[in-house]
Amino acid sequence: MAFHACRLVLRHILRRAVRFCCEVLQAPPGFLASLVPVVVETLGDAYPDLKKKMDRVMNIINENEDAFLSCLLQGRRVIDRTLQKMDRSKVFPVEVAWGLHRNLGFPLDLIGLMLEESRVQLDVAALDQLAQEDAERKAPKRQEESSGMQLDVNSLVKLQQDGIPVTDDSPVYAYELGPDGKYVFSPCQATVLVLYKDGSLQKEVGGGQRCGVLLDKTCFYAEKGGQVSDQGYMLHLEQQDVLFPVVSVQVFGGHVIHEVIISETLKAGDQVQLFVDEAQRLACMVNHTATHLLNFALRQVLGDGIEQRGSQVTAERLRFDVSTKAPIKTEQLQETEAVIQEIIQRNELVYTAEVPIQLTNGVQGLRKLDEVYPDLARVVSVGVPVERVLALESQAAMDTSVELCCGTHLQRTGAIEDLTIISERQLVKGVSHIIAVTGEQARQAREAGQSLAKEVDSLSLRVKQGEASLVGAQRLSREVGHLIDTVENMAMPQGLKRELHATLRALQRVANSAIRKRETKLAAEKVPNLLAKHSNQPVIIDTIPVESPSVSFTRCAFLFP
Repeated sequence: MAFHACRLVLRHILRRAVRFCCEVLQAPPGFLASLVPVVVETLGDAYPDLKKKMDRVMNIINENEDAFLSCLLQGRRVIDRTLQKMDRSKVFPVEVAWGLHRNLGFPLDLIGLMLEESRVQLDVAALDQLAQEDAERKAPKRQEESSGMQLDVNSLVKLQQDGIPVTDDSPVYAYELGPDGKYVFSPCQATVLVLYKDGSLQKEVGGGQRCGVLLDKTCFYAEKGGQVSDQGYMLHLEQQDVLFPVVSVQVFGGHVIHEVIISETLKAGDQVQLFVDEAQRLACMVNHTATHLLNFALRQVLGDGIEQRGSQVTAERLRFDVSTKAPIKTEQLQETEAVIQEIIQRNELVYTAEVPIQLTNGVQGLRKLDEVYPDLARVVSVGVPVERVLALESQAAMDTSVELCCGTHLQRTGAIEDLTIISERQLVKGVSHIIAVTGEQARQAREAGQSLAKEVDSLSLRVKQGEASLVGAQRLSREVGHLIDTVENMAMPQGLKRELHATLRALQRVANSAIRKRETKLAAEKVPNLLAKHSNQPVIIDTIPVESPSVSFTRCAFLFP
């Protein structure tokens, strides 16, 4: 979305300004925001909104400055340490640069500027390759696909033989909703048990490589249950300026393997501190809880006969596959969204608890997939405590969302803010493939839809008024075709998309009919001239230029006996 791109550009500009104030001007924190009144005084008459929102602008600048300053100081230490170790090399290690960008939020152009000041180059091609690999990991995948490093069977056997314990992942769920409404994710300290590279377990891996890291415990969520893995970074406890980006996390036989870019040597026994990418984790929590609400809402609207056939939760969107007896109607999609919106507005508590799997047997309304669950299963219930759900002959799960799920979830539904379904189609008969977005993305999708609806209304009026010339009618038809493509490719509410498609298809028929009428009229006007021109010939052959594919001929032939 253009709006999102603008915010991204502004954030990059602001971070460059923060760095300039801090490192070049040696200005104290808050200096940037203190300049806002001067800007308002200078430009306020031309931009009245500056006067109205001056305090808000200052708060946004201060918040972004506070958020980036600690990362800037840590990033500067990483850069300085790396430069010291480079000896005579003039090419900065690309994995370190990518770690600064991916985990500390450094804009790549800012990294390049800081290195240019030190007369050091950055391998842009290698950096682009890392960016491409990261984009491929984030691309939507089928549920059966997994991205990241995988432990083979032989390595799993070796881990068992060597007595390496399975990973304690309980810190994954050690987060709280603070009194200010913000989630607090506590860092986790862990010990490196073994490393995994080139298909074998190793005790040590040198810098500049990518490998798997197995720890005694972790706060990183491993990809499973349809939810993508966490990302983030590790810090070496003995060297706080050594950062190891974590690009993906998988679990095999209870052993969680972190795919890490090693900037310096890492070995078994090292102590590391783990930091998840909080923005990505929170976005996944929002979308995973929203997926549960979507499952419940579909059951409310379509009936108990539906069954989940798959799902995928990423930071950007959610996908839900559901078996249905018939294609989902536009009205049913809108009803589904309305059920979800009501639960969001109520800001319901989300309860979670690990319980023996046998206690969940026979619970009416409990949603679970046709798969093998562990002895201790995690129950996620919206609005109703798990104890009430599991009570003998309880009907509580019939009236809310209750599922067995190992994913990470919100503690209140209000943080979802908004949800809209942007795609619904049947990839195979009887299975609907639904894609939805939440929060700011949902708001942007609605705005995009409303904007396109206005364009369609405007174009509809022009089509009904018609064009006097054939060229004008053809141009109008092309505009309709272009708008059809735009609507098809735009992320917007699916119900509105269907309505606009129907309107545009009708407009296309009207526009094409107008073209045929004008082409027929043009042909009729030319016939008398042809007869006059070729009246003494037994056969008259001439052309009438037309562009419309609706006319299958451009040559007229008249045969005289």
